Parts: sequence; C-alpha cells; structure tokens
Amino acid sequence: MTEQAVDPRRYRETLGHYPTGVVIVTGIAEDGEPVGMVVGTFTAVSLSPPLVAFLPRRDSRTFARLRTAATFCVNVLSATQVWLCRRFTDPDVTDKFHGVPWTPAPSGAPIIEGGIAWIDCDYDAITEGGDHYIVLGRVRDMRVTGDEPPLLFRKGGYGRFAPLAPAEPAAADAVDGVPPHDRTAPPPPADGTADGRAHSVPRA
Repeated sequence: MTEQAVDPRRYRETLGHYPTGVVIVTGIAEDGEPVGMVVGTFTAVSLSPPLVAFLPRRDSRTFARLRTAATFCVNVLSATQVWLCRRFTDPDVTDKFHGVPWTPAPSGAPIIEGGIAWIDCDYDAITEGGDHYIVLGRVRDMRVTGDEPPLLFRKGGYGRFAPLAPAEPAAADAVDGVPPHDRTAPPPPADGTADGRAHSVPRA
C-alpha cells in the first residue's frame, strides 16, 4: 500500500485500536498565565540522557502558547480524572485552570493535583513530523504521586488499566521493560493450561 492509498478514516480507525495513556502537558506561557493541553502521544524516549516526547498538532493554538513557556510539565492522569481531560479539551472553557488546584514544579510549570505522576522538563528540540510536531523534553525532575490506575484512551473513549498478571522487575537488558525470557515465549493456550497443568485465565 502506497502513501497515497492510505485512507485517513482507515488510518484513524486502525490506530484507534491502540490504547494510549492520557496526560496534560502544562507550562507558564510568556504572558505569565498557566497553559495546558491534553496529549495522547506522550512517550519515553531515552534513559541517557533522560528524554521524553509528545506530538502536538502543528495547527494547535494551545501548543502555540505552550511553546512560549520556558519549561513544561507532563501530568499523568488517573482514571478518576476524565472530567479534567474533558475540561481541558472543551473549546467553550476559556480558563482551563479555574478551580483546578495546582502547585509549581521545580521549573515553575503547573503540577495538577490528583495525578499519579509528573515529569518536569526543559525543551530539548522541536521538529516537524508531518502535520504534527515532535517535541523532545529533557527531564529535570519527576515524581510518582499516586498509585491509582491511569487514564487510557482507545477507540474514541476513556478507560482504565486493569493488570492481568503481576509485573516482574525489569532486567537490566530488558527490551522496553519486557524481561528477556518473555521476548519470544509463546502466548498461553486459550484454555488456560500450560505444561499439562490447569491455570486460571485472568480477566480484564
């Protein structure tokens, strides 16, 4: 399939099946006021140096303000903060931060109360990627502030993460957090058995 043959609707439908986390990226704009935008494209990039990234639309007026800030803070939302996500994406709400408690990160960017983690960053680079920007941030500080399930987005709706099995400590040479012995292991049989022994099948 060539680039010209990719139908935008099929593109959105297909990629919509991939769940993403939901964050609000905040900063203090050049006018001194807080600014924030909901992002579903946040990702870790590098451990050394510590880099993260998010991909806002190039025509985003909110990002146009956010990039005037000297720094930014990524606020990882909990599953109980759907209301906050909707508030920050509502075009009729002019003052997104009205009634929203926040405290300054070490850089001064807003840390929104009730999130499960925050990552305070300096802008490292902003490059164009099609109709989006690729914004690299160099991490200057971060904290985990809660243990609630994170807010997820999939197929146009919000949800929460439900673990199917306990997590194993990531090995030093793990690939994106997947232990080496799990990289090529086949999935468990659909009937929940393995090695001749019965096992319960976790349910979401």
